[in-house]
Amino acid sequence: MASSVLNNNRLSIAMERTGQWVFSQDIPTDVVIHVGEANFSLHKFMLVAKSNYIRKLIVESKEPELTRINLSDIPGGPEIFEKAAKFCYCVNFEITVHNVAALRCAAEYLQMTDKYCDNNLSGRTEDFLSQVALSSLSGAIVVLKSCEDLLPMAEDLKIVQRCAEVASHKACNEANFPSRSPPNWWTEELSILDIEFFGKVISGMRQRGVKPLIIASALITYAERSLRDLVRDHSGNGVNSLDLDESDVRIRQREILESIVTLLPSEKAGFPINFLCCLLRSAIFLKAPTSCKNELEKRISIILEHVTVDDLLVLSFTYDGERLFDLDSVRRIIAGFVEKEKNMAVFNAGDFREVCSTAMHRVTKTVDTYLGEIATSVELSISKFNGIANLVPKGARKVDDDLYRAIDIYLKAHPNLDEIEREKVCSVMDALKLSYEARVHASQNKRLPVQIVLHALYYDQLKLRSGVEDRNNMQGAVTAKSQLQADVSLVRENEALRSELMKMKLYVSDMQQKINVAGTGTSSKSGGPRKPTFFSSMSKTLGKLNPFKHGSKDTTNIDDGVDITKPRRRRFSIS
Repeated sequence: MASSVLNNNRLSIAMERTGQWVFSQDIPTDVVIHVGEANFSLHKFMLVAKSNYIRKLIVESKEPELTRINLSDIPGGPEIFEKAAKFCYCVNFEITVHNVAALRCAAEYLQMTDKYCDNNLSGRTEDFLSQVALSSLSGAIVVLKSCEDLLPMAEDLKIVQRCAEVASHKACNEANFPSRSPPNWWTEELSILDIEFFGKVISGMRQRGVKPLIIASALITYAERSLRDLVRDHSGNGVNSLDLDESDVRIRQREILESIVTLLPSEKAGFPINFLCCLLRSAIFLKAPTSCKNELEKRISIILEHVTVDDLLVLSFTYDGERLFDLDSVRRIIAGFVEKEKNMAVFNAGDFREVCSTAMHRVTKTVDTYLGEIATSVELSISKFNGIANLVPKGARKVDDDLYRAIDIYLKAHPNLDEIEREKVCSVMDALKLSYEARVHASQNKRLPVQIVLHALYYDQLKLRSGVEDRNNMQGAVTAKSQLQADVSLVRENEALRSELMKMKLYVSDMQQKINVAGTGTSSKSGGPRKPTFFSSMSKTLGKLNPFKHGSKDTTNIDDGVDITKPRRRRFSIS
């Protein structure tokens, strides 16, 4: 019921509009033209004078009196047919850049050409196209935009091709010699086009040798406009408005994204890395083909030294910031950059493991800081955490403080890990390369496994005992460790010898007392010369066992005839 009322309203409006400009009110209309849901009551003789198509329909009709003609498939619909009918009735109307393409197609459809009638509608529209519409960049773009609903006829009539050529030519001129402010105003003009027509203009600019940075500027503007909720809106509000991943809007956005990636210039470094990261995040969200994602990953890995932690986080989390994406893209990007650095080192006849470039050091620091940011995610597994940390070569880290911070955050966010799992997490860190402050913190960190705490304490003592300053390389730490091991070995030998000497001293003291008692009794009975005593022989033996030969007197030549009645001198006693 409602639809019939609506149709009647449209019919009455169309009839009313027609009655305003049909001048021959005294002559009744004899044909009704149906265009969609609109009907136009007109006169055959007025239409036949300009339209060869309507003339043939009337002549070839099997009905004796053709009173109804259906032209629902005319380009432009009822509005454009009304203007074509006005032209047949010689009623003035305005031709603009918005309707000229549709009027040209309608004229071709109705066969209102100059071959059938001089100065017909097709000739009038052609003159307007060449003299007005295509004389400016804005006009060409508006006409090209209007052709989106006129395919394939607009392409058959070469309207699309002509507009694309004019737009690409004038866009190049504006890029090189801006005539308006801001200088990149033309990129905003191009962004209103459908991706197919936009690609035609970009291809034309590339053929004219325009610089890649100019192409990049146009592509960035177009992506930010056509994928606004994916590229610009990082809050996720625009994405959450559509719950269905495979909605028509998402499918269309995926097609646009794929087309933009195919239009990227061959020069890999022509785009800012944050824009590429946004495109890749959009590709992951829209489930774009693997080839599309791989192309973006390669471009990002080439200029990874310019990446920031925020850029990597864009690739890692969903739009709501609550869940992690699959981190395989991040791993492939970092691995691609490391592989590029290895190839450069081989090309320059260097050792990648020993000497890393400034770019490699910069990326390493960014990766370690990035690990600290994603470590708070409960769903981040140990294998993924270690996998990203191990992508960076060991030699690229001068100190492991940033990595230690990431490990500490991970252990804090995952308190249920057992000792073995915590050791796996800490296995990516080298305790030798922690700063003094980090070692002090690690020695008091209860979240770390016992083995790591002991290592931190050991290496801290290693530095103090060896008397060397903190070094940032492995070689200095290994040398200090060897020196400390030699000192410990010497101390252990001295302690063992000290123990043996103490035992021997106690034994000698006991024997000395016994000999003194026996010697007193013997001397009272005879005053002849005494034989060498047991104490003198033992003293001589002890002198040979003296380990302190450097810096002390040698007691190996003590006279056997020493007077044992005198108090023993304890200068060389070890006690």
